[in-house]
This record gives sequence, structure tokens and C-alpha cells, in this order.
Amino acid sequence: MTDTTMTPTPIPALARTLKRRHVTMITLGGVIGAGLFVGSSAAIATIGPAVVISYALAGAIVLVVMRVIAALALALPHAGTFTEYARAGLGRWAGFTAGWLYWYFWAIVIGIEAIAGAGIVALWVDLPVWLIGTVLTLLMAGSNLLSARSFGEFEFWFSTIKVVAIALFIIICSVFLFGSPASSGVANLTNDGGLAPMGWGAVIAGVTTVIFALVGAEIVTVAAAEAEDSAELVAKMASTLILRISIFYIGAISLIVCIVPWRSIVAGQSPFAAALDVIGVPGTALMMNLLVLVAVLSCLNSSIYVASRALFTLAANGDAPRWSVAVDGRGVPARSIIACTLVGLACVFASVLSPSLVFAFLVNASGATMLFVYSLVVIAAIRLGVGGGFLSWGRFVAVAAMAGVLAAMALTPELAPQFWASLGFLGLVLLAAAITRKQI
Repeated sequence: MTDTTMTPTPIPALARTLKRRHVTMITLGGVIGAGLFVGSSAAIATIGPAVVISYALAGAIVLVVMRVIAALALALPHAGTFTEYARAGLGRWAGFTAGWLYWYFWAIVIGIEAIAGAGIVALWVDLPVWLIGTVLTLLMAGSNLLSARSFGEFEFWFSTIKVVAIALFIIICSVFLFGSPASSGVANLTNDGGLAPMGWGAVIAGVTTVIFALVGAEIVTVAAAEAEDSAELVAKMASTLILRISIFYIGAISLIVCIVPWRSIVAGQSPFAAALDVIGVPGTALMMNLLVLVAVLSCLNSSIYVASRALFTLAANGDAPRWSVAVDGRGVPARSIIACTLVGLACVFASVLSPSLVFAFLVNASGATMLFVYSLVVIAAIRLGVGGGFLSWGRFVAVAAMAGVLAAMALTPELAPQFWASLGFLGLVLLAAAITRKQI
């Protein structure tokens, strides 16, 4: 039979040094990254103005997942990292699988963000990208090794900069759109081929690409373990997620497609800079490079933190080497942080030594892992009977929607490599779970 109870496991105490302001800004900044500032350009160029609907649909899926996580946090307040909800509802194999998939995703992000940040810094500093990436990674690892409070302080200011920047962007664009004689109003929404020039099928298929820009809100469930009132914080996070998605993603993207003709947006180039260029704001290229660098450093900082706590939780449950569960005198899992940093640096070096083989596989194998993790957690909630009200049926809709996104990835040529590599890695983790099966 499947064990659906949480078995208490002695875990070394992490220092609870994160204040409410830290956790709040970590939550706000969790979904604001380079995927919004730059990555959204590819979605707009592929879908057209109706990309806003793609973001809304993806946001609805993530919203339901976060509400399920909040319900689980209240039902299982001492479970730890949210991947442990899978263990509670489906058994040890699910906790092992969700935990390692989650760790892998964020460990690979360390390398990806270090390379992205190095590429920006290399515009101003004449040094090899791998060297800059190594320095950036070590700096963020240092902030994590000092204390959870140090991580929180860095992330507080990083997230504050991102939130203020987006708020100013929305204000500037709104004033121009509705108050400037040079504005064409909302005509760009339908001027060139209509709202959905590529067809409504492209709008639905677009969910498969934009949903990955929205992952990260669950970071608060990890940070909450080192702050007070963790269950309460998670519940508040979930209740405000839809507001953040609406303002930061749907609001900003809506303004962009109103101000900039969608066919003039180039994939890989910031659509935020394009909108500010139309308005006539000087120095947009420099401003966007600085803002994207902040977003990248924020994600690099967070990825080291989250990956190390995921490894710590796995070790605490006997699913990772026991040495990684140790904490130092400041209550920091230093060994886990160092291990995850080394994995991130290995990815940086792989991007130089074998960009089209090793590094490409590492990145592709992380492509769909978050959907696998979210699915396991939601299925666990169904198994445990957690979630009333709209969640009683919303849980099933979310699982079906995520299955649909995965199927669409498999059928989309440019996304298929990510799906199959991620599926292969899932198979390896499931095999490892079976080989290391034990009673807990």
C-alpha cells in the first residue's frame, strides 16, 4: 500500500532569519526574470497581439497550482519544501522524484543564468564569458553562504528594482498610450492581421512556451521554511499571485502590443526597449541591459538558494548523501550550497567545451521538469483530498492542462527536444527511485 502519512525525520535546524519583507519580495520577484524582459519577444513574434491570452491561460494554470500548494501548506504545515507534498500523498517514490527533478531544474538554472549574466557584462568588460560567469556564480554563492538573511537581503533589493522598473514602465506606457497625440491607441491590436493573425491554434500552442516564464512563484514555499508563519505566508502568496501575473505580465505585454506593431518585434530583443523607443525614452538599450542583468543576478541568487534547499531536504529524508544535510554554526546548509554551486560551474564550463552536445542536453532535460513536479504535487493533493471550493474540480483541470501542454511540446518541432530529453531524465530519476527503494 502507498504510505500517505508524513514520517517525522530529524532535520538539522535552518536559521529562521528571513523577515516578512524578504519573503514578500522574494515572492514578487519569483516570476519576474529575463523571460519577461527578453523572452517575451519570441512569443509576441510567433503569436501576435493575442499573446496576451496565451499568458492569461498559462497564468490560470500556474494560479491553480499555487492555490493547491497553499492548501497543502495549511494541511501539512511541517512538510518542508513543497516537493515533499508529493511524498505525503503518493509515497516515497514521488517525493524522491519530485525532489530530484526540482533540484535538477534549479541547478541547471544556475549555469544558464551565469552564462546569460556573463554575456551582458562582457559588453562592458573584455574578459572571457566563462570567467565572468564563474565570478558571478561565486559572488552569489558567497551571499548564500553568509546566511539566509544575506540571500534574502540581496533578493529583496533585486526584486525591488525589478518591481519598480515594471511599475514605471506600465505608468510611462499608459500615459503615452492614452494621453499622447502621437499614440495610435489600441489600433495595433487589430491593424495587422487582426488580434490573432497566426490563428487561435497558435494562441493555445503558445501556452507551451510562455508558461515556463511564469514558474518560480513556488520559491516562497522554500523560503518560508526559514521565516515565521510559513503556512500563512504561502497562503498569502497564492492569493496574490493572480494580481502579480495580471499586472506584471498581462499588463506589461498588453501595453507593448498596443504601442509597438507586433511584426516589428524581433525575437531575442527586448520588446520593453522597443516600446520605450517608440515613446522616445533615451538610453533604452543601456537601461534594458542593466535591468536584465539585475533580473539574471536575481535568478542566479535564487537558483543557488533553492537548489541547495532542495538538496538539503532530499538528504534529510534519506534520498541524497547525508553529508549534504549538515548545517554550519549560522544555520546555513553550506555543503549543499557548495555542491550546487559546483554543479552550476560545471554547466558554465560545459557551455564552452561542449555547447551543442553536453550543455544542450543539460538545458533540454530541464525543459519540462517543472511541469512534471507540479503535476505530481497536484495529483498528491487529489490523493489526499486537499482543496475545497473551486479546487475540488480545478485540481483535475490543472493536471489535464499540464498534460495538454506536455503533449503540445512533444508535437511542436522546436520544443520536442526539450520534451523528450526531460522525459528521458524523468525515466532515469524513476529508475533511481526504484533502485534505492526503502521503507521510511
